[in-house]
Amino acid sequence: MAMPSLLGVFAHPDDEALSSGGVLARHAAAGARTGVVTATWTPDTVRGAELAEALRILGAGEPRMLGYADDRVPHSAPGSPRLCAAPLDEAVGRLVAQIRRFRPRIVITHDALGGLTGHPDHVHTHRLTTLAVRAAGLERLYPEAGTPWQPSALYLATHPHSALGALSELARAGKGMNTVPDDWVTATVDVRPWLERKWAAVLAHRTEVERGAAPGLLAGFPRAVREGVLGTEWYIRQDIAPSPLSGRTELTA
Repeated sequence: MAMPSLLGVFAHPDDEALSSGGVLARHAAAGARTGVVTATWTPDTVRGAELAEALRILGAGEPRMLGYADDRVPHSAPGSPRLCAAPLDEAVGRLVAQIRRFRPRIVITHDALGGLTGHPDHVHTHRLTTLAVRAAGLERLYPEAGTPWQPSALYLATHPHSALGALSELARAGKGMNTVPDDWVTATVDVRPWLERKWAAVLAHRTEVERGAAPGLLAGFPRAVREGVLGTEWYIRQDIAPSPLSGRTELTA
């Protein structure tokens, strides 16, 4: 069975590798169309160039960037508003255009908590993506953004409570630990066969390695610890396509 086309939507360069690098590499290796939209930074910055290298390693094509500024780094997109301060309708429209252009079956993004760290850009990217995947299929919304296209499912990259043991080194390093109940997780993916490629994509974000952000912290861990943190990816599925329950006369839980 062919792997479905897959589009990741993430807040910053490096989020794609850290959150979903294994699944992106897996789909690309199986011949699926695979791409990534990044909400902040611009192609002409150092981090934009690093993103291009990471996506090349993962097989996810060229960068697709919405061009907003990182909430904490104004120079990431000179002259553009911060992602969280941009007009909501405008930002959703930009993302709808990317979805309609790529036409993915599956979209993946941050969970509602904004992942482990809860960065405000992660949380807002989750909101934008949740709105955009539904709007993309409605012809009367954003008609200037291209021919309507409805993805089948949205998957939220997350971490279950049971993963806290593997994440203990990150916790000791002061990283936030936003996790969800285990029974919320609908897909647990062993990405160890693609871990070498995922790790190479993380290291491509040299700026973040050098400044000691998450890629830098991981680089300082023993290999076994790093594999424990990165070797599994967890997702929460949200169905987007019309439900087979249509036609019922009552609301059901």
